[in-house]
Amino acid sequence: MRASASWQTSARNAVRRSVAVSLDSMIKYNNDGGVIVKQFIANLMFGTLFAVVGAAIAAGDAADPVVGTWKLDVAKSTFGASPAVKAQTRAYSQSARGITLNMRTVGADGKEITVQTTYQFDGKDYPVTGTADYGSLSAKQIDANTAEFTLKKGGKTVGTTRRTVSKDGKTLTATNEDAKGEDTLIFNIQ
Repeated sequence: MRASASWQTSARNAVRRSVAVSLDSMIKYNNDGGVIVKQFIANLMFGTLFAVVGAAIAAGDAADPVVGTWKLDVAKSTFGASPAVKAQTRAYSQSARGITLNMRTVGADGKEITVQTTYQFDGKDYPVTGTADYGSLSAKQIDANTAEFTLKKGGKTVGTTRRTVSKDGKTLTATNEDAKGEDTLIFNIQ
C-alpha cells in the first residue's frame, strides 16, 4: 500500500512540474491533488474580463455615423457661395489613424476633382489634398452626429463646415461657409 502511495505522489509531482508556469499559477492544488474549482473559475473569469476590456480599449470609440458613402442630392441642396455642382460623392472610412474622407466632385464646368484628408477630432490641423481653396482642416466633435471643421489656407481660416448625420442615419447635411457665402449640401447614404 505504501509503495502505491509513493508512486502516486511521484506521479502527481511530475505532473505538477510539467504544467506551464502560467497555468500552474492559475490552478491551485489541494492536498489530494485535485483542482480547487472555485479558484480556477475565479481566475478564468478575471482573465476573460481582462481580455474583453482590453479588446474594447483596442477597438476604440464606436464608428462615426458618417462612415459610409454619401451621394449629393443636387435638387435639395442650396448653393449661395459657389455655382451648383453637377455631382458629389463622399466616402468616409474610419481607422486607428482617424476618419478618412475621399470626396469626388463634378463641378458646374464638368471638371472632376478629388479631395482627400484624414483627420481626428482633436483640434489639430490635418493636410487636405486636391483643392486650391484650402490646404488643411481641424475638426471638433459637437455631438454623436455633428462635427465642425475649420478650413485653412496658409495657416489662416478661410471657411467652416458643419456636418450633421440625421438620427435615422440616412441623410447627411453639410453647411459650408466662406467669404463668398453659404452652401447647404444634402446627401443620401448609398
